[in-house]
Amino acid sequence: MKIKLRTIVVDCADAQRASDFYAKLLGWEKTVVEPNWVLMRDPAGGTGLSFQAEEDYVPPVWPEEPGEQQKSEHMDFLVDRLKEAEAHALACGAVRSPQQFLQGVTVFFDPDGHPFCLFEDPSYQW
Repeated sequence: MKIKLRTIVVDCADAQRASDFYAKLLGWEKTVVEPNWVLMRDPAGGTGLSFQAEEDYVPPVWPEEPGEQQKSEHMDFLVDRLKEAEAHALACGAVRSPQQFLQGVTVFFDPDGHPFCLFEDPSYQW
């Protein structure tokens, strides 16, 4: 038996806006575009992303607070130059979290409020 993670589906308020953001951030093309759903495949063959608009979507609060909408996912992106990647994320429309917890890891929010992290790993061979 074989199992492979092919796509992560992210709920959002607007699938077009969310996919536009991640297309800019990652440099990926949209593979399938429907009114409330967009699929993007990693051109290198890795796991893809899709964005599904939900009518009652509520952005998560992070860091988590009791009684508030909790995040259901966050993505970590390995980068080769953190400062350059931070500037790129901001230019794409990300918002830097006012709270940061780990040195060498920068937390941002996408346009739908999902937290995501950029980090470097000097031992990673690009």
